[in-house]
Amino acid sequence: GGLPRGRVVEIYGPESSGKTTLTLQVVAEMQKLGGTAAFIDAEHALDIQYAQKLGVDVSDLLVSQPDTGEQALEVADALVRSGSIDMIVIDSVAALVPKAEIEGEMGDSLPGLQARLMSQALRKLTGTIKRTNCLVIFINQIRMKIGVMFGNPETTTGGNALKFYASVRLDIRRIGSIKKNDEVIGNETRVKVVKNKVAPPFREAIF
Repeated sequence: GGLPRGRVVEIYGPESSGKTTLTLQVVAEMQKLGGTAAFIDAEHALDIQYAQKLGVDVSDLLVSQPDTGEQALEVADALVRSGSIDMIVIDSVAALVPKAEIEGEMGDSLPGLQARLMSQALRKLTGTIKRTNCLVIFINQIRMKIGVMFGNPETTTGGNALKFYASVRLDIRRIGSIKKNDEVIGNETRVKVVKNKVAPPFREAIF
C-alpha cells in the first residue's frame, strides 16, 4: 500500500471522519523514511500535541498558516519547486477562500471563484510535482448538493479540478465507535479508494 509520490491525492469525508488523523499518520511515516513534510494549515486548526501523539516529529514539520486561498497555493507551489520537500498537506480545500471573497462585502456572491483558483493552481502544480517527485495531499470536505432527487447528493468543495487532477481519491467515513467498558476510546473508520490511477480502485479498508 501507501500513496504515490509525484502525484496529487485527495482525502475527503464528512466532518470528524478522521481525514486529518490519516494524513498526519502519513506525515509520520514519511518522516520515518527520512522525508521532509510541510503542512499548509488553511483551517488554522492543526493540533500540534495530537500530531505528536500520532508520531509526527513536529520540530521537523514545516507549518504554514496562510490567510487566503491564493497564499496557500502559492506556498504549496514554492515548496514543490524548491525540490527539498517530499510531502505537502493542504488542510483543507474548503478553507482555501479566495482573497476577493475575504475582502469583498458580506453577502457578495462570487460563485466559481474558488473552483477557478483550484483549477489554475492544480494545472501549474501537477507538472512541477511530477518533476520533483513530491506527494501533495489535499484534505477535502463533503457538502450536500441542494435539490438532488436522484443519485448521490454528496459533493466535495472546490469544483471539479481536484477530482480530475488527483491520481488517488480516498473517501473516509466514521462507521462506529470503539468502546472499552462503555467508554468511547476511538473510532472505527472505513476508507474507500474511489479513484486510483496507479493501481486498481474501489478497494476498502476498515480500521
